[in-house]
Amino acid sequence: MTAAHPTVPAGSGDVSVALLLLKARTFIALFAVIAFFSVAAPNFLSAANLVIMSEHVALNAFLAIGMTFVIVTGGIDLSVGSIVGLCGMVAGYLVLNGVAIDPLGYTVFFNTAEIVVITLGVGVLVGVVNGLLVTRLNVAPFIATLGTLYVARGLALLSSDGATFPNLRGSAEWGTASFPFIGAGAVAGVPVSIWLLVIVGCGAAYLAARTPLGRAIYAVGGNERAAALSGLRVNRTKMFVYMFSGFCAAIVGLIVSSQLVASHPATGETFELNAIAAAVLGGTSMSGGRGRIGGTIVGAFVIGILSDGLVMMGVSSFWQTVIKGLVIIAAVVVDQFQQRLQQRIALQRQAALGR
Repeated sequence: MTAAHPTVPAGSGDVSVALLLLKARTFIALFAVIAFFSVAAPNFLSAANLVIMSEHVALNAFLAIGMTFVIVTGGIDLSVGSIVGLCGMVAGYLVLNGVAIDPLGYTVFFNTAEIVVITLGVGVLVGVVNGLLVTRLNVAPFIATLGTLYVARGLALLSSDGATFPNLRGSAEWGTASFPFIGAGAVAGVPVSIWLLVIVGCGAAYLAARTPLGRAIYAVGGNERAAALSGLRVNRTKMFVYMFSGFCAAIVGLIVSSQLVASHPATGETFELNAIAAAVLGGTSMSGGRGRIGGTIVGAFVIGILSDGLVMMGVSSFWQTVIKGLVIIAAVVVDQFQQRLQQRIALQRQAALGR
């Protein structure tokens, strides 16, 4: 008696190689931009430039990590750039002015740690508003976050009548002299923003891969109705991802205002586009249910290196916008091609097993 073995469809090996290359596309893009700019841009690989680029990348990576969770659940958060601006203004206002309590006739000043907590709370609060609009009022995520984009930006402008809060060097008397350390300080020679990215990135990756909440996030994005029928708390999961996105945006607002030692209400404009680009380039599917934090961080490096490299080459900012748009389009097209290829391989395997 002879045993029958499933035959492998012709060309399946080539298809598998193509799929492997598609899955590794973010790393391939990263190596490609590094190789290109190391030749085309002078001093691109210098130690000083690498540190500066890493700090720039960290800002987008924070936003992209939060954006990844939102997109995985099938949503979108267009308000993150405005949250950056609003939180930067909140931090700047508290450093300079404190909170006046008119009935009692005195002003309460907060130290750096308290300002950080309050600012992060503001970012989470905007995330709560986004989550309630999406889950309780059933507003489409695009419209809900577009609305909060305008509201948060308007509040940032109103906080200073459109002016800048300058000289945020803090005061030793009120315990805010350490505020500039958040964005300009370093620990063991590594900028604080990079250490924060490592902590947030590792925490987010662990949450996504090792916790019930992480599995719920992917389940909701894969099939929301099936997730609800299986007993998962869909609304709570969605609330969390928007709150986490607001939290990440608040971190960026703190870092930027600390780095510049000033807060401007226009800070963060178009930041959401870079965050979406990094997430999509890193393999996050816009249809939900698929994405990895590690891929998103690599995608942020690709976007950041691309931006800084083009600046070093003297490319116009207008062309930079065009190129970023083309990168987003290409990433989405490649993602769709990858999904079709995966479906094709699955069908081939089913056919082989049925023979």
